[in-house]
Amino acid sequence: MSPSLSVVADNDLKSSRTETVAERVRRLQAEAKQLAKDHVHALSAAIMNAEAIAAEIADGGDAYPPGIRDLARRFVEDAEARVQTLEAIASRQ
Repeated sequence: MSPSLSVVADNDLKSSRTETVAERVRRLQAEAKQLAKDHVHALSAAIMNAEAIAAEIADGGDAYPPGIRDLARRFVEDAEARVQTLEAIASRQ
């Protein structure tokens, strides 16, 4: 025998007042700004991850061609500055 079902009241704790268009615009703008910050942080993390891989290649010795090691070394040198620039710009907002 299956359990019986009953109707339960919707006890939504949100305000019964509907959101105005202006409030919705402000809320959506705030959400968009937060998503943009999260995206910039994800980019910074990806650059730092790529920097770690590039450092391994730069120190990889003869297993990697000299041109690739040099490119990887230059990427490592540049990546830290790029991440700092991204974070500085993002913190102004």
